[in-house]
Amino acid sequence: MSQFKKALENGKFVITTEIGPPKGVSMESVFRELECVKGRVDGVNVTDQQSSIMRLGSIAASRFLNDHGYEAICQMTCRDRNRIMLQSDILSAYALGIRNMLVMTGDHPLLGDHPQAKPVYDLDSVGLLHAFNELKSGRDLAGNALQSSPDFYVGAVVNPGSDSLEPEIIKMEKKVKAGAQFFQTQAIFDPKLFEDFVNAIKHLRSKIKLLGGIVPLRSAKMARYMNANIPGVIIPDGIIDKLENSSDVETESVAISYDLMMSIREMCDGVHFMPIRANHLVARVLDKVKV
Repeated sequence: MSQFKKALENGKFVITTEIGPPKGVSMESVFRELECVKGRVDGVNVTDQQSSIMRLGSIAASRFLNDHGYEAICQMTCRDRNRIMLQSDILSAYALGIRNMLVMTGDHPLLGDHPQAKPVYDLDSVGLLHAFNELKSGRDLAGNALQSSPDFYVGAVVNPGSDSLEPEIIKMEKKVKAGAQFFQTQAIFDPKLFEDFVNAIKHLRSKIKLLGGIVPLRSAKMARYMNANIPGVIIPDGIIDKLENSSDVETESVAISYDLMMSIREMCDGVHFMPIRANHLVARVLDKVKV
């Protein structure tokens, strides 16, 4: 059984973090980065060719993490595989002991290190969630019976800061109908914006668990870049000013992340940190929370 699911269903305020698999075959760098949060988080997201950069696959990396005492949450994107391979990889992941999956569309290959690669997108995120549901019921997308079926704890993503919030919520509703059991949000920097979003999805809250996304910022430059380039991310000037004027940016970043976590914890079921190769900052936030 998914221990991540068990924690959420038991009412625990969960904390998860994230890693990107290496561009190679050794996981040693990942294990070194995660050592500071081992035993302190309820799950570790494993990205799937994040930013369309070719890396070790998320399924293999998730199996390695499970074997080393972590609870992997394996990401699966729609970008690179048709429905045959997506379904095959779902079965493969379950056979390898992975129990948590996070579904998303995936960045276009033009953004990555193989811009000449052809995107597939045979299914979108709603279609992929439907595939999980069909396989769980014992048949594939063509209606063929399975000899045995997978039973994942399946999640999806949502962007509370979307410029078009109504369509975002409509798509979230479709994801819930297709089988999404939990959601991780895009990075939150404005608790009021998050509160407005939570109020707008009250009709869904009894059906899903919600994890608020937090990105520990490493510099004012990083904050400005995210504001300019990542849709739905809105970092207030006050946060940027704090980073700009601090004599100890890491300590300031930890304080900002901690304050955000405390501000939203009554509105969600947990937080998901996206530290971008900086899990030591997550560990420092956990020190403040005494985890």
